[in-house]
Amino acid sequence: MAMIRVMLVDDHAVVRAGFRRLIETMADMEVVGEAASGEEACRQAATLRPDVVVLDISMPGIGGLETIGRLARVAPEARVLVLSVHENEPFPSLALERGASGYLTKRCAPEELITAVRELAHGRKYLASDVARRIALGRSDGEPKRLASLSPREFEVFACLARGRLVNEIAANLNLSPKTVHVHRANLLAKLGVKTTAELVALAVRHGVLDVTQAPG
Repeated sequence: MAMIRVMLVDDHAVVRAGFRRLIETMADMEVVGEAASGEEACRQAATLRPDVVVLDISMPGIGGLETIGRLARVAPEARVLVLSVHENEPFPSLALERGASGYLTKRCAPEELITAVRELAHGRKYLASDVARRIALGRSDGEPKRLASLSPREFEVFACLARGRLVNEIAANLNLSPKTVHVHRANLLAKLGVKTTAELVALAVRHGVLDVTQAPG
């Protein structure tokens, strides 16, 4: 029986160590690589060719959403399972739109993570039931729908703005020009129907994009 080749991508070493211990207790799985950033994950995946990439979406650098898109180009056979603290929309929808094949929250049981990895390795998709429900509810109306209308790049800029980042900081972090960041900012403010930074921060806190302890000021 062919082993399922798994890569772990999370910026916390202790989290990766826990996942590795769990996965390596399975007779049909092996961890072939670990990465602490999206950039590192893409470099390794191009060589290691994992079957499943277990990926956090909240990481420094290019971040998890951008990583999903890049992995699809450098290792198209790898299937991405997002494992995140973010349970609410629009995170799951954005990850799936970028090309992820599964989405779990970090509150899931260890057995569900193993089940999800196997499902993806056999060409199927896997969504935690509570995530699937939130996707359905988020597409119905109101603010969740407006958040889900943001493109992945607009959402990344939105999250950075909510954390109080300046345009030049965002540009450097996301490898964009300041002019492009300004364009994304104008577009996302229009889509969200907000005019001030305070309104933007409040919206981010309401929907779990930003923890209240992270709010600027």
